[in-house]
Amino acid sequence: MKQFTSRLAAFALFAIPAVTAAASITGVPFGTTTAGKPVKIFTLKNSHGMIVKVTNFGGIVTNIIVPDRKGHMADVVLGYDTLPAWEKSTTYMGATIGRYANRIAKGRFKLDGKTYKLFINNGVNSLHGGKVGFNKKVWTWSYVHQHGTEGLSLTYLSKNGEEGYPGNLLTNVVFTLGNDNALRIDYKATTDRPTVLNLTNHSYFNLAGEGYKTNLNHSVQIFANRYTPVDKTSIPLGYQARVAGTPFDFRKPHTIGQRINANNAQLHYTHGYDHNFVLDKPKGKLGLAARVTEPTTGRVLEAYTTEPGIQLYVGNFLDGSKGKGGKPYPFRSAFCLEAQHYPDSPNHRNFPTTTLRPGQTYRQTTIYKFSVK
Repeated sequence: MKQFTSRLAAFALFAIPAVTAAASITGVPFGTTTAGKPVKIFTLKNSHGMIVKVTNFGGIVTNIIVPDRKGHMADVVLGYDTLPAWEKSTTYMGATIGRYANRIAKGRFKLDGKTYKLFINNGVNSLHGGKVGFNKKVWTWSYVHQHGTEGLSLTYLSKNGEEGYPGNLLTNVVFTLGNDNALRIDYKATTDRPTVLNLTNHSYFNLAGEGYKTNLNHSVQIFANRYTPVDKTSIPLGYQARVAGTPFDFRKPHTIGQRINANNAQLHYTHGYDHNFVLDKPKGKLGLAARVTEPTTGRVLEAYTTEPGIQLYVGNFLDGSKGKGGKPYPFRSAFCLEAQHYPDSPNHRNFPTTTLRPGQTYRQTTIYKFSVK
């Protein structure tokens, strides 16, 4: 543990840039958690006026403000205005998810012959890291100069046994905003004993603007020939199915609403799309995973990732609860593109491994790029 504490300090030292942080990123106090920890919120702004706000509470992307085809700016991610609202939220909006994004069946997995038990928080399964995942932690922050711009570096040390996971895990996430209107998220992690790891960002998007009452008109294209079907508890059945001839075929653009109510058992299980797509791109390479277009504003979102899968979720459990400015967020009023390894991978040997061992470094990059059509 002493070694990991020193490595945490080294991580922070490494993150301090050789040059003074530019005006493209600023940080201000955002309040104090119920546990008494101070929190900040950071604003990244590029030369085109695009704004991204991130808080070190949960590594949450709180705002993404981008233009439409007429140059009108709007916030395109759902969320809240205050830290207490973020603390109370159970939706994972905008958050950095860990240790394991998505579900692990019955909250159990076996690693090197030993069975580990996790907190059950989603029916009979463990979801998004358990009872208190990375989305509820206060991360250590620093400014960085990376990819030719100023960015925000967040670091968190998850101790051995937290939420049932083995190993002291040191995680670093860097947010940078380019002048190409692309938000880049780089993840890095190391461990002192074998563990499993699956990190993602869980932003809820509506390209018409947060608070817009539907996402059904958004046109979606996903570059995947296969997806992983699930059981009634949203756990993968263990095989990859072809999307051809099914409502999951987004190889050519389709609106979210076009086939969402089809007579399909998979859609019934999850009340709409909430599935992992197996990306066609080369393993471990950064590539285009999905493209979403909103017709009334012309806004386009492209998701690039090094991960093997991406989860399309379309707000099937949004219930009208209020968010920013008191606006309600109704059923199917947002979508998520969660770049990830497959759900429940530790329990499926035929899925790409999520095991991380001492001496290895977990690395992942996801980019959300915005444009207009």
